[in-house]
Amino acid sequence: MPSDNWLADTRTSYDTVAAGYADLLRDRLAGEPYLRAALALFAEAVHAAGGGSVADVGCGPGHVTAHLRGLGLDAFGLDLSPGMIEVARRDHPGVRFEVGSMTDPVLSAAPVAGLLAWWSLIHVPDDEVPAVLGHFHRALRPGGPLQLGFHVGDGSRLKTQGYGGHPMNVRVHRRPPGRVAAWLGDAGFEVEAQLLLGPGEEVPQALLFARRPA
Repeated sequence: MPSDNWLADTRTSYDTVAAGYADLLRDRLAGEPYLRAALALFAEAVHAAGGGSVADVGCGPGHVTAHLRGLGLDAFGLDLSPGMIEVARRDHPGVRFEVGSMTDPVLSAAPVAGLLAWWSLIHVPDDEVPAVLGHFHRALRPGGPLQLGFHVGDGSRLKTQGYGGHPMNVRVHRRPPGRVAAWLGDAGFEVEAQLLLGPGEEVPQALLFARRPA
């Protein structure tokens, strides 16, 4: 069962591994053509909807945020971990990064033109996900695109070590795309497409493309 302190455990764990995690992911997008294509589609959707500020929620060390800016988006990063934000600011000077939680309604204080959440919902317990997606819906302008990335499967496991051998204490949730799509529908989004990555692997990955209706 998820710990009642899952949010604090996640923050502490990623503070601990921030440097090693950044080293692992720094050049990862260069070898991931499908992920780059997904980001290009996201950028195209934002531009088509009129452009504006874009939130990369759970941005980690900021490599995806920086890539979005390279695609012409006014992207900023938000992450629960101060350690991750420190690394992101170091590696990507001039890009806006803030410490914050997707569970906090303050996310919707200033509407954004697009919202990306890649492999950050994987630590959020099932019973908290609908509230988080509600925050995402309120944060997006009508017509704005949303893109989610997550592990495919069912159930969860406790991750106790990672990224340089440092200790962690986070539960990693795997979910069927249909379940995530249903949550998005309940939150008021229209799901437009699904991309399954590595279908033959032990843990496939998925991207869902959705939009807040205009």
